[in-house]
Amino acid sequence: MPQPHLRTVVVLAAGEGKRMKSALPKVLHPLLGRTLLGHVLTAAAPLAADRTVVVVGHGAEQVRAHLSEIAPDATPVLQAQQLGTGHAVRIALEAVPEASGTVVVINGDVPLLRAETVAALVAAHEGEGAAATVLAAEVPDPTGLGRIVRDAAGRLEQIVEERDATPAQRALREINAGIYAFDVARLRDALGKLSTDNDQGEEYLTDVFGLLGSAGEPVAVHVAADHTETLGCNDRVELAGLRKLLRDRVNAAWMRTGVSILDPDTTWIDVTATVERDAVIDQNTQLRGSTVVGAEAVVGPDVTLIDTVVGAAATVLRSHAVGAEVGPGASVGPYAYLRPAARLAEKAKVGTFVEVKNSEVGAGAKVPHLSYVGDATIGAKANIGAATIFVNYDGVDKHRTTVGEAAFVGCDTSLIAPVEVGAGAYVAAGSAITQDVPPGALAVTRAPQRNIQGWVARRRAGTASAAAAERAQRAAEGASGAAAAASEGEPIHEGTETVGGPSRTGDTATE
Repeated sequence: MPQPHLRTVVVLAAGEGKRMKSALPKVLHPLLGRTLLGHVLTAAAPLAADRTVVVVGHGAEQVRAHLSEIAPDATPVLQAQQLGTGHAVRIALEAVPEASGTVVVINGDVPLLRAETVAALVAAHEGEGAAATVLAAEVPDPTGLGRIVRDAAGRLEQIVEERDATPAQRALREINAGIYAFDVARLRDALGKLSTDNDQGEEYLTDVFGLLGSAGEPVAVHVAADHTETLGCNDRVELAGLRKLLRDRVNAAWMRTGVSILDPDTTWIDVTATVERDAVIDQNTQLRGSTVVGAEAVVGPDVTLIDTVVGAAATVLRSHAVGAEVGPGASVGPYAYLRPAARLAEKAKVGTFVEVKNSEVGAGAKVPHLSYVGDATIGAKANIGAATIFVNYDGVDKHRTTVGEAAFVGCDTSLIAPVEVGAGAYVAAGSAITQDVPPGALAVTRAPQRNIQGWVARRRAGTASAAAAERAQRAAEGASGAAAAASEGEPIHEGTETVGGPSRTGDTATE
C-alpha cells in the first residue's frame, strides 16, 4: 500500500486566457527566464511536496510537454471542461486518492509569488490547525478580483467573486490571491457539496470556505507582506507590468550582492542567470537563460547574452552571444556575434564585426575586426588579420581549420578548410590557402599585379573617373616638367607667378 502524502501541491493551469489573444496557453508565456507556470512551480518547490498535480485544459498537450521539461515529476491531470476552480481541484484530488495532510492550491498565473510566502502560508495554516487558509493581500485597485469579507471580529466570513459581490463588498481592498492551504480530508468533503448557483454557473473553490465555516470548521486568512506577489495577468499589458516588477526585483537583489547595474531600467536579467560580485552591467543589456557573468567583468552597453559564460574581468561591448564562453580577461566587441560553441580563452580578443561559431580562440589570440571564424581552432597568441574568412562549408559538409600558436594571418585571407596553418607560420595578405602551411613558413598565393595603362580613357571615356584621371595625369606631367626645370636652375613663368629659380619675399612677376 502506498504511503500517505503529507503535502500535495495543486496548480491550476487549465484556463485559456482569452484576453491574451494567443495560440500559446497563458501559463506558458515567458517572463524573465521562466514561463508563468515555471515561476509558480519554483515558488512551490521548497515545500518538498510528496506530489505535485497540475490541472491542464486549454493547450493541454503544450502544457504537458513543457512540464516534461521543467518538472518531470509533476502529474498533469486533464480538466476537459473548465467548470470552475472547485471542479478543477476535485479532479486533481481524484488523481491522488492517497493524499493526506495539507494540500496547497495555487493559480498558475502568479509569477511573482515567492517561495517564502508559500512557506509562511503553509506554516500558518498547519500551526493554527485550520481546515482552510486563504492567502490575501491589500491592493490599491481590487477591480476584477475576489474580495475577502471579514466579520466584526476580523475573522473570515466569506470570499466573494467580484461579479457576485454587493457594492459594499466591491469597495473592499483586501483580495483573494488565489492561493490556498487546505486539510485534504475536510476539503474533499466540502468539494462534494459545491453548488453552481452563481453568476458564472461554475463550482467556486472559494465557496469551500463558507461551507467549512458554516460547519464550525476553523478557516483562516494569511496576509501577504507584499501585494505584488499576488498579482496575476489576464492580458499582455498586465504581463508587461509583471515583467517590469520582476525586473526591478531581480536587479535590486543583484545590486545588493555587490553587482553594479548602471541603468536598472534598461537592464533585463533572467531569474536563471548568475552575476558575480563587482561585475558591471551597463545600460541596454540582457542576460538571458543560464548566462553567468564573472567577477569584475564589464558587460554592456547594448549587449545580449543567452546561455553564455563570461569570465572574470572580461569585457563584452555592444555584442550578441548565444551559447558561448568568454574567458577571463577576454575582450569582445563592439558589434561582435558569438554563436553556439564559440569559446574564447584567457585574454583572447574578438573585435568589431567579427562572427565566431563552433571555434576556439586561444589564450591571447586576436581576431580584431571584419572576420568570420567558423569550425576552427586558433592557437594562443595567433593574430588573424582583418577580413579573414575561415571557409568551412563546401555545400554539403562542414570542415575544420587549425591555426597554430603565434601564427600570423594577413588581411583579406581565405583559409579553405580542411587546412592547417602551423605554429609561427605567416600567411601573406590577400591569399587563398588550400594547403597546409608548415610551422614557420610564409604562404603566398597572390597573382602578380598587372597595370593596363590608359584603360579608363579608352573604356570609360566621358565618366567622372576619366576626367579625374586626366586631371591627375596633367598634374603629374606638370610636376615632372617643373622638377626638370628646377634641376637646371631656370625660372618657369606660369601666368603671373614665378615657379622655381631664385626669388625674394614680395617679388612680383611683370610678364
